[in-house]
Amino acid sequence: MKHVAFAAALAAFAPGPAGAAQWKILPGGALTFSGVQAGDKFSGRFSRFDGAISFDPDKLDEAKITIVVDMASAATGDRQRDAALPGSDWFDVAHFPQARFDSRKVVRAGAGYEAVGDLTLRGATREIRLPFTLTIDGAKAQAKGHVGLRREMFGIGQGDWASGEWIDLDVGVDFDIKAERTD
Repeated sequence: MKHVAFAAALAAFAPGPAGAAQWKILPGGALTFSGVQAGDKFSGRFSRFDGAISFDPDKLDEAKITIVVDMASAATGDRQRDAALPGSDWFDVAHFPQARFDSRKVVRAGAGYEAVGDLTLRGATREIRLPFTLTIDGAKAQAKGHVGLRREMFGIGQGDWASGEWIDLDVGVDFDIKAERTD
C-alpha cells in the first residue's frame, strides 16, 4: 500500500472507463482533518491513502474517483488523542481499518468540480458532495478541496464521546492530492 490518507489502498481497484484519462496518486499529498476539543482547535492527518482516478474535464460523465484511507495512519501530534483514535470508541480500526470514497458522478461546480458519491467510514455509508479545484499541467494534476462532516453520522465517538459536549460533532476534512497521468 502506498502513502494514503482519506481512502487508502486503491491499487487493487479496476481501471476506470476507457475514455477518461487514468491518474496515479503521487506521494507528497495531504489528507487532513480538524475539529474542536474542549474549546481548543486541533488538527491531524492521515499519512497513508491511495486512490484510482479516471478523469477528463471534457468527459465528466466517464469520471470515477475512488479513494481509500488507512485509518490507523491518523495522527494529531497529541499522544493521548493519537492512542484513542484507533480504539473502539473512535475509528475502531480493528473492525474498520479503511475509509473509502467512491464517486457516482462528477459535475462542474463554480470554478471547480464536485464529486458526488459514497463515503464509507466505520461501517456506515453516507452520500457526500466533495467540492474540489483542479489544476492540470500536462501529465501532472493537483486537486484541492474541503468537506465538512458530522462525526455522529458515521458512529465516530461512542459512549461518553457521542455527544458534542467534549469534542464538537463537526469535523473538517481537507485534501491536497497530486497525481500523474498514466495513459
